[in-house]
Amino acid sequence: MGTERERRQTIGRGLRLCVNQQGERLRGFEINTLTVIATESYEQFAEKLQKEIEDDTGIRFGIVEAHQFAGIAVKGADGQDAPLGFEQSKTLWEHLRTAGFVDARGKVQDTLRQKLKDGTLTLPEPFAAQLPQVKEILRKLAGRLEIKNADERRQVKTRQAVLHGAEFKALWDRIKHKTTFRVQFDNEALLISCIKALKEAPQIAKTRLQWRKADVAIGRAGVATKETSTSAPVTLDEVDIEIPDILTDLQDKTQLTRRSIYRVLVESGRLDDFKRNPQQFIELATEIINRSKRLALVDGIKYQRIGAEEYYAQKLFETEELTGYLKSMIDATRSVHEQVIYQSDTERTFAEQLEKNEAINVYAKLPGWFRVPTPLGPYNPDWAVLVHKDGTERLYFVVETKSSLFTDDLRDKESAKIKCGQAHFAELANYNSPAAQFFKATKLDDVLSRS
Repeated sequence: MGTERERRQTIGRGLRLCVNQQGERLRGFEINTLTVIATESYEQFAEKLQKEIEDDTGIRFGIVEAHQFAGIAVKGADGQDAPLGFEQSKTLWEHLRTAGFVDARGKVQDTLRQKLKDGTLTLPEPFAAQLPQVKEILRKLAGRLEIKNADERRQVKTRQAVLHGAEFKALWDRIKHKTTFRVQFDNEALLISCIKALKEAPQIAKTRLQWRKADVAIGRAGVATKETSTSAPVTLDEVDIEIPDILTDLQDKTQLTRRSIYRVLVESGRLDDFKRNPQQFIELATEIINRSKRLALVDGIKYQRIGAEEYYAQKLFETEELTGYLKSMIDATRSVHEQVIYQSDTERTFAEQLEKNEAINVYAKLPGWFRVPTPLGPYNPDWAVLVHKDGTERLYFVVETKSSLFTDDLRDKESAKIKCGQAHFAELANYNSPAAQFFKATKLDDVLSRS
């Protein structure tokens, strides 16, 4: 595409939310991903477009402002939720700057992106309890266009001696079968959970305005600003605003019945918050209800193996093409593939440990086509591993590698899918002895300790 107009139109079309079979718009980055295969001129166009957006809207990409965390809810001495406030937010920002995570202008550095990717970001003790909220804010601000060099793209070949060996066949036979699931859904328990979560949710403040004044100087080095004063926040008491139809809005976003939504709203005792700030309350209630739905679906899930003839064939390793980039793969000798493609430093470290440890005879980084069905979408486990114990006994494992073993550190949807994976492999364990065990690990020692 040669003209700037064509590029803008193409990006605009690509950024539309996709639809499902019912024509409903689907949200979420795990579904909506726009990939642009760009020439160098297209990269320059993207940079120019981003600069224009910054100029037109005042939004600054990749910049953490000193006030960024002021709205985070914290519990006070009286047990009530209150905003963190500007002063505390500025203190937290100063910590990020001192640690080298942002520069003096607040621009996100690669060290912060790496910490967020690895899940190793920590905060000083006074802010430790707010780490999840802080990470979520920083993750949104730190995102950047990832450019990969097509010259470094490689097709990964299978290692035939490992793939067709008896040991990998024994491992694959224990995990290859497909399952179907049923959900025992308790509607009353779901509503009670929604009511309790909404009742305990952070307080919603009224809309506030704040004025900031700064001096601007333009020199050879660019535009420099120096803040001179900041006004006290002014609360807007909007009494004449038009209240939206909350029942219809929440019904569209949660798929609960109007009767159920009405009960949740009334019994939570939070309708005053809705009048105070309707949009923020609707967003909060939507998030809480959908989160409770996800947890309720997983809590009552039961898996059943479909049949002896329904499974992932071993030959798929040869027929399904696997490609990756040189910067995100390592050579392997014990793996089914000649290289292992990793998505994080945790996965890379785990693969290196598998290669070095003599107790590991064969393993596989499970490809994307190996999927476990769940109510939240397909789940793809990370590893299949065969461990030799005392030189004779063989133990079989399916491993999910995460930087943390604690459920609280994982996203709700991610944690729920892993729980479904546990139920799936527990069902398959009824058909093999010894069976393949499924669990989370951060390093190979977590696997060997189960041997």
